[in-house]
Amino acid sequence: MVRIALLVAFGFAVIGLSQNATISAQDKKAEVKKFEGTLTCTKCALGETKACGHALIVKEGDKDVKYYLQDKGAKEPYHKECCTADVKAVITGKPGEKDGKKIIEEPKVEVKK
Repeated sequence: MVRIALLVAFGFAVIGLSQNATISAQDKKAEVKKFEGTLTCTKCALGETKACGHALIVKEGDKDVKYYLQDKGAKEPYHKECCTADVKAVITGKPGEKDGKKIIEEPKVEVKK
């Protein structure tokens, strides 16, 4: 009798864990958003960092909001285009916050020509 009870409990635990894994994967997909704005260099244009990096300035209502990209900085293929002049871009990634600043993780950048 005890064995049957343990098997039933184990079965419910497995089912519960598999459902949580499915929900968690769906939540991660839902986090990815598309942003459109002006891509700029955090060192050369904004003067905020010692090394080149990237920020996307997005118009939200009547405010300009900066999203800092979590990328490889000057090593990114799109860096040349936005280091000396701001460019329009569409970025797909996961929004978040780090050290009180808005960030985009795992950014996929498409520079508009």
